[in-house]
Amino acid sequence: MSLEIEHYCPSCEETHNFYRTASTLVQLGEKTKWRCPECGYGFVKIDDIESDTRTTA
Repeated sequence: MSLEIEHYCPSCEETHNFYRTASTLVQLGEKTKWRCPECGYGFVKIDDIESDTRTTA
């Protein structure tokens, strides 16, 4: 697994290189956390499933 991926950042509204901040193996597959260095936006990917880490109140 690479340490960076090119991905669209909804916060910056541009494509950036995201950097891997954490990785672990879970029952569903490999869980990987990615972070945009420009704004700090992050998302979690478990194999092919993506979820952003922004929280809304």
